[in-house]
Amino acid sequence: MKTTVRSPGSATVINAISTGCGSAFGIKLYVTAEVELNGSSGIKCKTDREVDTTLMELCVEKVFEKFRGMEACENLDLETGVRVKTSSTLPMASGLSSSSATSNAIVMATVQAILDEYQLKMYEIGINDFDILNMAIDASLDAGVTVTGSFDDASASFFGGLTITDNGKREILQRHPMEEQNILIYMPDTMSHTANSDVRKMKLLSPYVKVAFREALNGNIYSALTLNGFLYCAALGFNPDIALDALDSGATAAGLSGTGPSFVAITESKNADRIESAWSSYRGRVIRTEVDNDGIKVISSG
Repeated sequence: MKTTVRSPGSATVINAISTGCGSAFGIKLYVTAEVELNGSSGIKCKTDREVDTTLMELCVEKVFEKFRGMEACENLDLETGVRVKTSSTLPMASGLSSSSATSNAIVMATVQAILDEYQLKMYEIGINDFDILNMAIDASLDAGVTVTGSFDDASASFFGGLTITDNGKREILQRHPMEEQNILIYMPDTMSHTANSDVRKMKLLSPYVKVAFREALNGNIYSALTLNGFLYCAALGFNPDIALDALDSGATAAGLSGTGPSFVAITESKNADRIESAWSSYRGRVIRTEVDNDGIKVISSG
């Protein structure tokens, strides 16, 4: 039996690295994970891209550790092999939460596969959504693919819509649906791994990012996203003209997503072509997508 789960990526409103607090919203680009318990031994991972599978393996291990440590599961035979397969429409190392979406999808699929195998429900054994989210974050931290644990990105991917978070406490301060507008993403011909970013420089931004964060808390999401983007461009050496060109072409908001290299613009449909045309002068490609307010989904199970 295979369990298939789809988890969206997310775009940044506030990057949490400088202050420990952040904000993100779900987008309709996805990582899909298939998990199968096969009765053999070991964890076998396959993906549609040439990537290190350490994160995938850690996600499965976190779930089995959780189940083995629960009194309600002490009689379950959890010595089984696991096959994991992922596919994605989400660019890697782009600042669009591919690692968080991957972790969420695999952890959820593994949990659901075990539940199906033993005909159990989450509430019967005392597991909830935040347990799944925390296992996914722990796996990302252990794999070294995140600096802060990316609770903002991970929660937006898991629940969909907009989340505003305290990453250190793993606490959601605000969560609600995001206004459904067109999302344009400029994706240059480079990758940028979060773990390799200059954290010291980003920490220097702390007083100014706090201003942007307060804007987000007060509901001024678009101005918060734009200000955050310009600040992190300065710290990380990205070209702010990319965001300025989008704003000049009618974008409601535009800025760097995560630690780059992608830029995100939010816009009404009437301005989407103008923004894409403005970005065509830069090397790379433009992706058109939408806000995802649904979050993670079990596509098939059992």
